Amino acid sequence: MINEIKKDAQTRMQKSLESLTHAFTRIRTGKAHPSILGGVMVPYYGADTPLSQVANVTVKDSRTLQVVAFERNMLAAVDKAIQSSGLGFNPTNLGELLLISMPALTEETRKGFTKQARDAAEDARVAVRNIRRDALSQLKDLVKEKEISEDEERRAADDVQKLTDKFVAEIEVAVKQKEADLMAV
Repeated sequence: MINEIKKDAQTRMQKSLESLTHAFTRIRTGKAHPSILGGVMVPYYGADTPLSQVANVTVKDSRTLQVVAFERNMLAAVDKAIQSSGLGFNPTNLGELLLISMPALTEETRKGFTKQARDAAEDARVAVRNIRRDALSQLKDLVKEKEISEDEERRAADDVQKLTDKFVAEIEVAVKQKEADLMAV
């Protein structure tokens, strides 16, 4: 019973960390990376479809993304979707493909993106702490139902706390890495 609670907490904390990593891919650095366009939705036959399902996004060079639509008639829709995505990109339409130049980040935008990264990290920390709270609550319920002793509960609570500390430390490492990427010129 205790092991199930700890495993569940660990799994959920791992998902929080993965969610943070995914959120970090949406925050652009000065380098071109296809995942930046991961959230762009393109109207495709009446339904919003992820860009990755209607076009191929590749890195042409360190500051340029190349987008090739699977169907040529979709290029205009892809162009419009990228422009209206709020990412601040203005693709160049070359007829068969789109080129997206990544503007160099100014100090102001770097600080803004760093703030976004810190906010995402704080959200992940809060999620991990909430998972800890849930696990401790489940342990207390087991003590009340007399399924485990208070000593077992205390040991399990210590294990959950160690798990929490481990994931919070991993979040710190991830946010420091992202900040370093953002501040690198």
